[in-house]
Amino acid sequence: MTIHFQREMDKLKRKILLLGAMVEKSVQLAAKALENRDTEMADKIIAEDSKVDELEVEVEEDCLKILALYQPVAIDLRIISAIIKINNDLERVGDEAVNIAQRVNIMARRPPVDIQFDYILMAEKVESMLKNSLDAMVRLDADLAYKVCLEDDEVDDMKNRVYDRIKEAIVRQPERVGYLINLLLVSRHLERIGDHATNIAEEVIYVIEGKIHRHAEDELKSAPV
Repeated sequence: MTIHFQREMDKLKRKILLLGAMVEKSVQLAAKALENRDTEMADKIIAEDSKVDELEVEVEEDCLKILALYQPVAIDLRIISAIIKINNDLERVGDEAVNIAQRVNIMARRPPVDIQFDYILMAEKVESMLKNSLDAMVRLDADLAYKVCLEDDEVDDMKNRVYDRIKEAIVRQPERVGYLINLLLVSRHLERIGDHATNIAEEVIYVIEGKIHRHAEDELKSAPV
């Protein structure tokens, strides 16, 4: 490939890393807003989302331009294909951070409900999964990517525990059902961030190994970590 192609690829990689940093920050702020019932921080997350959307469109357009102009093959084609999918997952992570911020704005106007579940622990887990999936992408680290995939079940278990706690709380406090449903939705948004982090990790594995691992749960569970 020409030096022009390599320059375009380097620019594309820088943009996807910038997008990753932006959405990682949004998730961190969303977790803090949730912990502190901070509406000012929640509003900031919502306002900044348009920048994520703009960069996501820019990355996709750059990918399509490179495909049309240079017709890459082999690993270069895998990288661009993976970036297109990772780009979409990162934008969706940004959307989930906005969704959490919107829930915070609703819940902050009402008295809190005591529920026996640590949302901060769940938020920290998905933050870690997202960070590790992005680190795996930067370093092309298959072992770290497999580790992220294996952690997805743990987040799913957390979401299921929330569901059980919410059901119990609704029975005890039916007058607070609206607030409790918002808490349930927060757990769903956090779980979806974990799903998108897993998707990113699977794309990293695809780039490195040239094999698609989506839906291959048994193979992922038996992989070395």
